[in-house]
Amino acid sequence: MSEISMQPNRLFFTPFIIGVAGGTGSGKTTVSRHIQTMIDRDQIAYLQHDSYYFDHSHQTPAERALVNYDHPDSLDTALLIDHVQQLRQGQAIETPLYDFATHTRRAETRPILPASIILVEGILIFVEKALRDLMDIRIYVDTDADIRFIRRLHRDVQERGRTVESVIEQYLATVRPMHLEFVEASKRHADIIVPEGGENRVAMEMIVSRIQKVLTER
Repeated sequence: MSEISMQPNRLFFTPFIIGVAGGTGSGKTTVSRHIQTMIDRDQIAYLQHDSYYFDHSHQTPAERALVNYDHPDSLDTALLIDHVQQLRQGQAIETPLYDFATHTRRAETRPILPASIILVEGILIFVEKALRDLMDIRIYVDTDADIRFIRRLHRDVQERGRTVESVIEQYLATVRPMHLEFVEASKRHADIIVPEGGENRVAMEMIVSRIQKVLTER
């Protein structure tokens, strides 16, 4: 366990904060996992914006199906910002866990200790100025729309219990229009744009090299 993990209230420097954004199915998680693989995981506090969806347990399944989950208002970004700030101050946090099959938050939470690097991932993390201003590096994963849709279709059917028809309906109704209005527009705030996601070895080597340099300097 790292020295920071053992003493969560005594950070000796401000953590280096990385944001990884991009459309649904773009390869954000692959990029994030690659960073975690190349850098010591004990030095990374990994936060996913998807965990911060508001709880809809008070609604019927039919009402939950009508919620626009691709709009920024569907996410408790204020809580995510608060958690990032707590980690920066050397405080441990408890992140929510979200059940995508039922659109509800689970009763349990996931503890995360402070670390040298805070890695934040999500499709809409560059939309809120207060959140993106906390980031030292903003990475946007850029992948063709048809590839992203195929990946989302496979994921939602295989992992989230959705039907093909429901995935297509949601994509046309909210996913695509919200991507164009918010996600694609937020690309202008990126410091680095990575075509092809984690498959872009040159880009990943540059990013990891930059992170390692920062850790060495600090």
